[in-house]
Amino acid sequence: METSLTIAEVAQRTGLTAHTLRYYERIGLIAAVSRAPGGQRRYASADMDWLAFLLRLRETGMPIQGMQAFAGLRSQGDASVGERREMLEAHLAEVQARVEALQQSMQALSTKIAHYRAIETKVKTTPKTKRPSLSGTAPERRTSDDEHTSKPDQPRQPALRARPGQAAGNRR
Repeated sequence: METSLTIAEVAQRTGLTAHTLRYYERIGLIAAVSRAPGGQRRYASADMDWLAFLLRLRETGMPIQGMQAFAGLRSQGDASVGERREMLEAHLAEVQARVEALQQSMQALSTKIAHYRAIETKVKTTPKTKRPSLSGTAPERRTSDDEHTSKPDQPRQPALRARPGQAAGNRR
């Protein structure tokens, strides 16, 4: 006999709220869940497996509309296997592109951190000189951030630009 879980138990196991679970059922992401004699939802292991997959899709950035389309194809059975595979292949390609972009950003951050560490080491080993008086204005100085710190063989990242009709300071 298969064990069934209440909505509270499913919420606890998945990290979704009971409201979200009911919403997913209402919009067709999950099929109608069986009910106990008192009308309470009872989730079977197959429901849990499907929820786990939906959470993977959500975690990888698939929009609700895409998840709904996939769920609709799934409800058609084996006749839609090819379409579902194609849909997942396209989504995987998007995820891989985001991962590559994140890896490039991680490399840029690592390069900047190494640059700062080198400066810190240099500052710690350089003898302290007499500091200028605070009475006048300090001359303008270039900082280490004024220099380009990426390696010469790495292409420089383009500057961020505002979208048409959007002020440069109002980027999201």
